[in-house]
Amino acid sequence: MKAIFDDVGHEMSMLTTKRYSTSFSLGIRFLAKDLHKPIYAIYGFVRFADEIVDSFHDYDKYELLSDFTHQTYDAIEQGISLNPILNSFQWAVNTYNIPRELISTFLRSMEMDLNKTAYTQQNYEEYILGSAEVVGLMCLKVFVRGNETEYERLKAPAMKLGAAFQKINFLRDLRADYHQLGRTYFPGVNLNEFDAATKKEIEIDIAKDFHEGYEGIKQLPKDARFGVYMAYIYYYKLFRKIQQTEAKTILNERIRIPDNKKYRLFLTSYLRHNLNLI
Repeated sequence: MKAIFDDVGHEMSMLTTKRYSTSFSLGIRFLAKDLHKPIYAIYGFVRFADEIVDSFHDYDKYELLSDFTHQTYDAIEQGISLNPILNSFQWAVNTYNIPRELISTFLRSMEMDLNKTAYTQQNYEEYILGSAEVVGLMCLKVFVRGNETEYERLKAPAMKLGAAFQKINFLRDLRADYHQLGRTYFPGVNLNEFDAATKKEIEIDIAKDFHEGYEGIKQLPKDARFGVYMAYIYYYKLFRKIQQTEAKTILNERIRIPDNKKYRLFLTSYLRHNLNLI
């Protein structure tokens, strides 16, 4: 039965999310139940593409990404894929009318990771659009259940929130991106001269994105709001920890929030949400 096959794909997307991101999977748990499958599906798709360009160093990444891209479009067109992750993703795309241009923009950013080592301002903005902002828009399509009016109204803050999350990832992973993957995302930044002033300038930009993204969270449907708010709180706390860390430390270690603190954040966030304090 195809229903069983489809369930396997959804379960694989959920497993992928839980194995790769405790914070993201925690946030999904507090969305309305019917939103779980499509958000897991989006994360699974994004995670697999990202894994190709970030991890498979002993393989032909160009060929793998090209094959993954063709399989993605075929799955969406045919409404099925023997790749369980892509079968789950095509279901979400076709069910919630996720625009194809969001998918192609995302995949172009993944291609950029195969070639770029240092980014210009234009490259930087293009990469963030594809790697983060359009992913936020895919999720937004699900949160508003395909309502085009609500999607357009909340589109700008959703993009800003995605951008803030990605820029924080760049700061958190500064050392690994540079030394292990040979990438420098922040334009005009020489990591050999990365100092407090440079770090502060980046943080000001992130804070602006955060503020605009938060305004959008408050306007989300209630059954989607808390899950997104959870992700916001986690990233905001990570951002605050990075702000309080010296530039030289950022270059030498990965800043993170321990799991026990993530769960404490959940408890306080849950209370604020129930008291309508967000």
